[in-house]
Amino acid sequence: MNIKSLLLGSAAALVAVSGARAADAVVVAEPEPAEYVKICDVYGAGYFYIPGTETCLRIGGYVRYDIGGGDAGSLDGVNHVPDHQDDDTHSTYYKNARFTLKTWTGQETELGILKTYTETRFNFGNSSGDYLNQAASNANDWQGRNKSLSLRYAWIQLGGLRVGKDDTAFDTFIGYAGSVIQDTLVPYGGQESNVVQYYFDAGNGFSAVVSLEEGAGAVGTIDSYVPHVVGGLKYKADWGAVTGVVAYDSNYEEVAGKVRFDVNVSKELSLFIIGGYGTDDNLTDDAGNAIDAHGRGFYKQWGGNWAIWGGGTYKFNEKTAFNAQVSYDDWKNLGIAANVAYTVVPGFTVTAEVDYLNAGKFGDADFNNWTKATKKSNVGGILRFQRSF
Repeated sequence: MNIKSLLLGSAAALVAVSGARAADAVVVAEPEPAEYVKICDVYGAGYFYIPGTETCLRIGGYVRYDIGGGDAGSLDGVNHVPDHQDDDTHSTYYKNARFTLKTWTGQETELGILKTYTETRFNFGNSSGDYLNQAASNANDWQGRNKSLSLRYAWIQLGGLRVGKDDTAFDTFIGYAGSVIQDTLVPYGGQESNVVQYYFDAGNGFSAVVSLEEGAGAVGTIDSYVPHVVGGLKYKADWGAVTGVVAYDSNYEEVAGKVRFDVNVSKELSLFIIGGYGTDDNLTDDAGNAIDAHGRGFYKQWGGNWAIWGGGTYKFNEKTAFNAQVSYDDWKNLGIAANVAYTVVPGFTVTAEVDYLNAGKFGDADFNNWTKATKKSNVGGILRFQRSF
């Protein structure tokens, strides 16, 4: 046997052995394909499909740092209403750091779009924000500490029906006045509530809302089976919008209403004006002095029967905008606010604001506690840093 025959025999033997073993080989199952997160662009930017479902989810929020000084309102961690400042005791800056977490969901159903929205706020700063009990808390307002943890919004909407926690439709449907930080130097509302609402889109720019509301606060929450009721109508076009809302306060059996005009003068300039009127038969005595609820109900929070707010925004360029607002009410309260908002980079904005409040009914103890004015003429300012995502 030569070497060539030996090599051929060995190769044949190896092939035979390999074939026999191949019959007994273990077959390894192929791994399941990975399920990657898919983008959902049906409801706008930032949404993605929750794996294994048809629900689209978006997560966002902002981190904010405010530095405030002066007398024209401080930094409230929960409400729009400015806080009281006891400057005679602690003449210093007031600061507030806030982290806000937001979630949105959307899903197509046979009954319409099923949506949810939540917003939770965490605050750390100097002011308590307890504007109905300031006398007891002024001594500690200057101390930095954890303040409120607030579930600001949490609602479910199917088609036009919305239920849950939201701001009153008296404000959400008509809008929150101007793009200034202290937009409630003369209060227009801004109250949170549990709601049952129905939104109707009639097409051609027309829409409407009906809202049954529980209210909130010491003088706002309903104390019977009768809810507060809000109704509104809106017409929106390229030039702007006209909106009206009417509210019935079941606690005090009072009615309040607001009408708003928005005008888009140009791409750079937009203006608005709001007029408000409310009855106060059960909120003031025969002489017009405030009783019980400081002359203000859940909806008519301005002083007296009428109030007006006006202002606008001018965009110098894509990064810089000037915002201003003037407000005045029947009790001769005058509020002026103006700021410049500068977008340093996309998602990060710095706003510098100056505020002025002249308390027309200064000296009325109840009124003074409600408005938080430390003196008749009040000037202050706020520097805000905000990273939104």
